[in-house]
Amino acid sequence: MSTIKIDGREIPFEAGDTILRAAHKSGIDIPHYCWHPGLSVAANCRMCLVELPPPPGRPAMSLDILRWDAAKNDYVPANKPKLQPACQQACTPGMEVLSETSDHVAEARKAVQELLLLNHPVDCPICDQAGECRLQDYWLEHQRTKKRMRQEIVHKSKHVPFGPHIVYDAERCILCTRCVRVSAELAKDPVLSVRERGNLSEITVAPGRQLDHDYSLMTEHVCPVGALTSTDFRFKARVWFLRSARTVCQGCATGCSAFLDYDPRDNTPHRHRPRENPAVNTYWMCDEGMLSYKRAVDGRLETALVGGEDASLDEALEAAKDQLAGHEDAAGKVAIVLSAQHSIEDNFALYTLARTFVGASDFFLSGRALGRGDDILMSEDKNPNTRGVVELAAGTPPRPVAELLERIAAGKYAYVIALGSELEVDEARAQAALGKLKGLVTVAAHDGPLARAAHIALPACSWAEAEGTYVNRSGLAQRSERALRPLGDSRPGWELVARLGRALGYAIEWKKLADVRRAMTPAPTAVEAPVETNSEVSA
Repeated sequence: MSTIKIDGREIPFEAGDTILRAAHKSGIDIPHYCWHPGLSVAANCRMCLVELPPPPGRPAMSLDILRWDAAKNDYVPANKPKLQPACQQACTPGMEVLSETSDHVAEARKAVQELLLLNHPVDCPICDQAGECRLQDYWLEHQRTKKRMRQEIVHKSKHVPFGPHIVYDAERCILCTRCVRVSAELAKDPVLSVRERGNLSEITVAPGRQLDHDYSLMTEHVCPVGALTSTDFRFKARVWFLRSARTVCQGCATGCSAFLDYDPRDNTPHRHRPRENPAVNTYWMCDEGMLSYKRAVDGRLETALVGGEDASLDEALEAAKDQLAGHEDAAGKVAIVLSAQHSIEDNFALYTLARTFVGASDFFLSGRALGRGDDILMSEDKNPNTRGVVELAAGTPPRPVAELLERIAAGKYAYVIALGSELEVDEARAQAALGKLKGLVTVAAHDGPLARAAHIALPACSWAEAEGTYVNRSGLAQRSERALRPLGDSRPGWELVARLGRALGYAIEWKKLADVRRAMTPAPTAVEAPVETNSEVSA
């Protein structure tokens, strides 16, 4: 593979790579605002300027300039090398690049940084971007001088609603045009553009339109400063108080790699943002997925229910034992409902209880109803683990819940043991059918239709409260880390299934998640996203 040298360090590059892209792949940080690895090159911020020494025997490209001479108290003619934007300059074999080791580059970056801050309001104390702002970071790295301009700054529009999720502050904007390119190139909806010229320029929405496409929150995510803010996160938390867990988006079957940012002090999730994974979602997430983090704590089943009344876990397990009494003599009348909302580990636990101990062979699959999809990321299947459950129960393929209700109405089943609370059928219809059962026990994280119909409901941890594996629509398995402390009496789903099995008299000895994973043969191989080499993904 061909190589270039950046500050004396030799790094490889692929055909078509620019200096900045090659540096990004190798973990070298060349400062930039407008460049993003998933967008076209704009080359308008000029922060990534580098010096390219000419090969031996060739004259250097240079510029005639005027430089201040303190001794003469006047400007004098001078000469300096012509710097090139690293985001636009293609790599050639043997190319020499000076970035951190060039005085000319340091001077240029300092000047660019000062220019960008001339009219900036410097309202860091109230800006949501404080703590992860490129302007703050690069001021410390490349400027560290006070503002020299004494004139009143150019005032522009502030807190302008661009759409249902985005608010714009033109005074903070540095015109990097990342948001414009996200709308045009990712969402295929060129609703944003730049109006006016010079220091009067600002981002605007097309007349008669709103920024309301399905990737509007990506415009805020890629904004390197605080110009675009999310109405969901705006003024909610300071980023230095937040912790991040590597999770899997629960919004649909695409299973985007994500970070869940939460405040460990009060156990509150605050936002979902994409985690770079070329095999799944590259750098992006849809609005639906980014807002799906709320289900980690909203609508939760926090205590066990017996006959619709709150109960302790021990009371509920004893009631489940009584409710399922006689199921051993009616194995053919026991149906098992797996959940596309729960992890592979939770489903494996129930599948093993059913096949190995209960002797049940009829499986059904519950989950959220189909929704809207697109050809970018969004899947019509709004469950994160449908394929994982189908592959888990490949020997006895799970059937739709609608068929379960028909069979219950026909008297085929007397008992149902279920995982999850979601049903993609009408709740009234489900209640009418499920009410005919002798026993219905569900292990559920949310207070949904199945939990409300159950005689006994056991509170499971949500995806954010327990580690688990999810298999997306492409068959890629990803592990999601635990972030939050479990709410109320909730416990991991696999643990509740094991305790239910022991209450029924079966020898299920799983004590830890590792025990469940060892029992899974073969276990799905988790495909982890790469660790980011710089802060680009979160910028």
